[in-house]
Amino acid sequence: MIGIGGAGMSVIAHLLHARGVPVQGSDGVDSATVTRLRDAGVPVWVGHDAAHVSGEDGDGDSPAGPDADGGGPVARTGPADTVVVSSAVRDGNPELAAARAAGLRVLHRSEALAALMAGGRGVAVAGAAGKTTTSAMLAVVLRETGADPSYAIGSTVRTAGTETPGGHLGSSDILVAEADESDGSFLNYEPVVSVVTNVEPDHLDHWGTTEAIHDAFVEFAGRLRPGGMLVACADDDGSLAVARQVTASGGRVVTYGESAGADVRVTDVTTTADGAGATLTGAPLGPEPLAMRLVVTGRHNVLNATAAVVAAVLLGVPARDAVAAARAFTGTGRRFELRGSAGGVRVVDDYAHHPTKVAALLEAARTVAAPGRVLVLFQPHLFSRTRDFAADFARVLSPADKVVVTGVYAAREDPDPQVGPRTITALMSPDTARAVDDMHDAAREVADLARPGDLVLTVGAGDVTLLGPEILDRLAARVAAGELADAGTARG
Repeated sequence: MIGIGGAGMSVIAHLLHARGVPVQGSDGVDSATVTRLRDAGVPVWVGHDAAHVSGEDGDGDSPAGPDADGGGPVARTGPADTVVVSSAVRDGNPELAAARAAGLRVLHRSEALAALMAGGRGVAVAGAAGKTTTSAMLAVVLRETGADPSYAIGSTVRTAGTETPGGHLGSSDILVAEADESDGSFLNYEPVVSVVTNVEPDHLDHWGTTEAIHDAFVEFAGRLRPGGMLVACADDDGSLAVARQVTASGGRVVTYGESAGADVRVTDVTTTADGAGATLTGAPLGPEPLAMRLVVTGRHNVLNATAAVVAAVLLGVPARDAVAAARAFTGTGRRFELRGSAGGVRVVDDYAHHPTKVAALLEAARTVAAPGRVLVLFQPHLFSRTRDFAADFARVLSPADKVVVTGVYAAREDPDPQVGPRTITALMSPDTARAVDDMHDAAREVADLARPGDLVLTVGAGDVTLLGPEILDRLAARVAAGELADAGTARG
């Protein structure tokens, strides 16, 4: 597995390994994810070398890592016969080139996950926003109600007092998969339940047009197994359009949302700093209204939880039990994740990297921060997305009290010298937004803007997540210098 330390790849590696499939892999950097894989017995090299595929020694680290001790190094599994890659692996990768030259089978990670889904009841959760959280919520609801599902989710899953990896091999025949639309790989699945949280323009570097994205989601919904069901959000125009097209072609659909025409109506929505709640009514939940209470906040999470509850009911969970179990979910990694506090300032990290996600994040943050201010350190993800959605990012970031935008995280793209943080801040008020190219300087900037009672958000899908400790250290230094009141320091 090339890039085995990635969020999606590592999950599949854990699932394959748990089923007894010999797995080994490489990644460009060492990480906590790589350490967890090695601890589970999966050989992992840091660095890419063609010899890793052929079974020779190569020039990278030992697959057990440079500091392996205790039980000794993890034994490699030998030459590969199948190579699994993600869309982030480029053609020039030496391991991929060696695999193709040797005529080995090369699979996209979604194909490997689809193979794991075959023979059981698969659930595929897709959408431009909300798919990680909804997948995790469904996994928790199923687990709390007695099922032991397998799941492949691109983030950790949290309940009270516990945090588990996004990959788990369960004892039941259910596999919950977060389905990625960014590269079209979600079209490899054939589930019994599909969930579409929303459909809107994103990943235009792959799809090209909004119409192509819509058509892809229709195709995704059409890949249900015979008798399968689509669960779609009626509050999102794109998702509702897909649902109507599937219904018109004879497919089975359950819609949910606050919209009057939804099959499962969401009413009496409340959001506070401590959680959220709503009343759910309609088929297939049964004739009586059900009160749902969550310990995560935000109107968007009410909708995500509703989708999870509906999917669980379609899999056989009693509706009342499913609604009650939703309360056990406390979050996923990098989704409104508290990193700590210092000087009365809380620092929260979030993966939001699309305008819709950022808007939902700031709405929830305002509820949590009140009466304090909301300060945002935003790292745009992809030059193409920054260029295409600059005006939207400027609009959704503007409600924050202060915004620092740092350099673009390139990910799989080559740099574009015409696109940077000022592409966004030029469209915002200079009283609100500042562009700071270096992310470490940006961390100091936002920390110096903070005052007691504020909520600081590090936002983006790149390495902005590493800046939480830097911000907390800077805040602590300001406390020591007498610039901030000493309200105590805590790390999440």
